[in-house]
Amino acid sequence: MSFSDSGSSSNGGDYKDFRKITRERLLCEMLRPERNGSSKLTWKVLVMDKFTVKIMSSACKMSEITQEGISLVEVITKHRQPMTSMEAIYFIQPTQENVTTFLSDMTGKSPLYKRAFVFFSSPVSRSLVNLIKKDMRAMKRIGGLKEMNLEYISMDVQGFITNNENALEELFSDEENHQNADDCLNVVAKRIATVLASLREYPLVRYRSAKALDATTMTTYRELIPTKLAASVWNCLARYKQTIEDFPQTETCELLILDRSIDQIAPLIHEWTYDAMCHDLLNMEGNKYTHEVQSKTGDKPEKKEVLLDEQDPIWVELRDVHIADASERLHEKMTNFVSKNKAAQLKHSSKDFGDLSSKDLQKMVHALPQYSEQMDKLSLHVEIARTINKTIMEQGLRDLGQLEQDLVFGDAGRKDVIKFLSTNHIINHESKLRLLMIVAGIYPKKFEGEKGRKMMELAKLTGDDIIAVNNMRLLGPVQTESKKSTTGSFPLKFDVLKKKRAARRDRVGETQTWQLSRFYPIVEELVEKLSKGHLPKQEFPCMNEPKPTFYSGSQSPSSSPVLPHSRRTPTWARRHLSDDGYFSDSVLGRASSGFKRKGQRIFVFIVGGATRSELRVCHKLTEKLDREVILGSSSFLDPQTFLTKMKRLNEEEEISLDDIII
Repeated sequence: MSFSDSGSSSNGGDYKDFRKITRERLLCEMLRPERNGSSKLTWKVLVMDKFTVKIMSSACKMSEITQEGISLVEVITKHRQPMTSMEAIYFIQPTQENVTTFLSDMTGKSPLYKRAFVFFSSPVSRSLVNLIKKDMRAMKRIGGLKEMNLEYISMDVQGFITNNENALEELFSDEENHQNADDCLNVVAKRIATVLASLREYPLVRYRSAKALDATTMTTYRELIPTKLAASVWNCLARYKQTIEDFPQTETCELLILDRSIDQIAPLIHEWTYDAMCHDLLNMEGNKYTHEVQSKTGDKPEKKEVLLDEQDPIWVELRDVHIADASERLHEKMTNFVSKNKAAQLKHSSKDFGDLSSKDLQKMVHALPQYSEQMDKLSLHVEIARTINKTIMEQGLRDLGQLEQDLVFGDAGRKDVIKFLSTNHIINHESKLRLLMIVAGIYPKKFEGEKGRKMMELAKLTGDDIIAVNNMRLLGPVQTESKKSTTGSFPLKFDVLKKKRAARRDRVGETQTWQLSRFYPIVEELVEKLSKGHLPKQEFPCMNEPKPTFYSGSQSPSSSPVLPHSRRTPTWARRHLSDDGYFSDSVLGRASSGFKRKGQRIFVFIVGGATRSELRVCHKLTEKLDREVILGSSSFLDPQTFLTKMKRLNEEEEISLDDIII
């Protein structure tokens, strides 16, 4: 499949989700061999660097790579044995080190491979092209050179990262290093552009403007981060328009560029969905969860690693629902599964195996493989939900969660936090730190001086914790508004003048089924405004002004206005379980019904890290707007990672005695 016929643009053609397009480009465009009518598969070696290994593994399984004729995967920086009878495919970043190593592989008395096909993850500089062209011995063994323009890691069907793990520290540090920050933004921009190149999308670029752009006020580097990133992305796209065949020449989608300062609360607050709770309360490494299973020998339990990703249909169905809803669904699934599966029925019956008829035994044998696989998946998620609910109880997270949400919506203030810290003795140290960081974001002035010091003493924060709280100022103040503590037209209490600061307003037309599901990230509001064409241009300017027909064409032609409750399931249309244990209204059910999203894509990029709640919102809005909303970031943040980064923001370099000149 060539790049030009991928049919991936949201402007037309059959719909393919973001991760599927990424996988097809890697497997079909890069790895799939030209068989020239022969059915025989020619085996090759795949050579990658550390970053392209992550790119490949995030989108493709090893079995899929093997099916395309790859017999061995190697890392370019490691010592490799010569395979002189085999051809090699190189998928590497266009760096000086990688190109030098590649040329060394293909020259000398004994080249490592018979012939090489080189695919660069992003555009190659002219100097590196000249370096390759000058090496005539290597040129004789090069079967092809190509820029894949694919330099991102797909974390979800609607999420990607540019793998700039230290972007928050490099961009928001108190000790501003503009050269390092510029370098970071240029790398991020180049990788964002490769996402758009892969999907053949040319965006209308919007970005958050600096708060103060006048002659009397100094604008800091931090305030200009989205502006600089937008300009750099724009430059990359301008080159793509000239160099990539069939790259769109007019806008096909929208890109909104933000930074972490847009929403300081989202990385800190306890998010109550199944996905967020797993990444917050369980010791997960990325999407990898480790749990104990009974050993086959009956000895000590063994540790087993599982991936919670799109390959697990139960995970896909439950990840964005409230933990209480997830627990209820799992209970129903297990009950339904045991009642309908023959092996489960026989296992849970009172009969001994000696009392079973030959017919019963035959039914059990036929059902056992399916029973074992499905039972393992269900049992895993039941165990996870049980562990999460136990942790919630032990750490008193319900009371804490209520206070957090009351603070964010202006229903609680500093005095309520002091009372909570004085009377609650079961919440852990990390929860206290997160709570005070939320307070510091909403009430920055009240956290200065003696008042803030006393609150931190009450919470028994360490020196590093205090640094993290104070560093909230580097992300700027949370956008708040005064909230009168009254209800209706007339106050029920004589406190009309009493006001509290609110970092969120309740969303009109949305009712909350579950407790503690009131919070929403700012991204949700911004994307909805962007989709309607209501995003203020003064606060979110365009790099390129859209044509008058752009917004009218961004909606689905067949779509009609959606009322706030039109997508909710009425009480009389209750969910029901199918024989396979999945709910009829699950994601899988919708996916199998032939649903195809229409309308132009919306890309949202948050430099400095994105959260699970922001990814959840993109899933939700894709359904609501009938437009695929793709979230990108320099990295994904769980609360613990965010706390660590906030402690390091103004970390000074250690100086040894040898550095002191006397």
